Amino acid sequence: MSTQKALYLLEAKGQLAIKTKDIPEPDTDEVLVEIHAAALNPVDWKIQTNNIIVKHYPAILGLDAAGVVKKVGSGVINVGVGDKVVYQGFYDERRAAFQQYAVVPADIIAQVPPNVTLDQASTLPIGLATAALGLYNRKGAGGIALTAPWEESGRGKYAGEPILIIGGASAVGQLVIQFAKLSGFSPIITTGSLHNEVLLKSLGATHIIDRNAPLSELSDTIKAITEKPVKVAYDAISYPETQNAAYDILASGGKLVHVLFNALDKDRLTPDKEVVHVFGSVHPPEQREVGRKLYANLTSLLETGDIKPNNVEVLHNGLAGIPEGLEKLRSGVSAFKFVAHPHETA
Repeated sequence: MSTQKALYLLEAKGQLAIKTKDIPEPDTDEVLVEIHAAALNPVDWKIQTNNIIVKHYPAILGLDAAGVVKKVGSGVINVGVGDKVVYQGFYDERRAAFQQYAVVPADIIAQVPPNVTLDQASTLPIGLATAALGLYNRKGAGGIALTAPWEESGRGKYAGEPILIIGGASAVGQLVIQFAKLSGFSPIITTGSLHNEVLLKSLGATHIIDRNAPLSELSDTIKAITEKPVKVAYDAISYPETQNAAYDILASGGKLVHVLFNALDKDRLTPDKEVVHVFGSVHPPEQREVGRKLYANLTSLLETGDIKPNNVEVLHNGLAGIPEGLEKLRSGVSAFKFVAHPHETA
């Protein structure tokens, strides 16, 4: 078989449609994956609605994928044909996730252990990248340069230091909580819906602040939890009001990571606080080293349960179910991700 089905965004701000295309061949350092599960992300509907990021049409979207290796390039030694794997896609026709087969560089792919399903694994890549890069990538490249838990002396290094996470039940927020636990932060304070409290505490959060509580009260609430200065905040929501609230809570020398464009009030900014916007992809050269190390350690992190996937809601009809899923995603969801099965496409 040399052709496959893919879901195309036909034009800027246009419609999504299933078309037939060639199955790509892996280069020397690449892996061809039969995609069994592709997860949806808010960025997918934002691209369709706002004509951002993608520059050439028709285009294939999708960043989160898991499946089975079908071919490997001659230089690939870390995975083999038949292995179950997870990886982060990219917005081009060879690597995007909303298709039945795609290729990925072998240095940013990981085997999926038996205790994790492919559906579960597919929920991870963009959240993993965004969380890990924001926390552990070098300064000047979208990170705040903390020592990663997979580095020597990294696990537990920040014991006793508080961290604030805005939006803990989001896909990114859930991974930030888990990395914060691995890094030793305590207390791990997050905002979230109170009905997600059990989930968030199971991931490592120690204190849940109701996301509906006024942000003007956030500082006093945190002071009642810990007397220690908050030096790290991660805003996984990144609305103007959440960015400003998180920034105000930071002590001198503090660092704020946000996932959307900077919306801080200029009159709030002081030279003693650092603000970083993270771009959640392990593909760019300036982010690749963290990506390589993350994926080299991911299988063991999943095996031990140190990293847990998001909850899953499976979409029906394969690729044809994705447009409806994106519409539901646009209205807002938390604590789970939609997952499509490309090979169930009629």
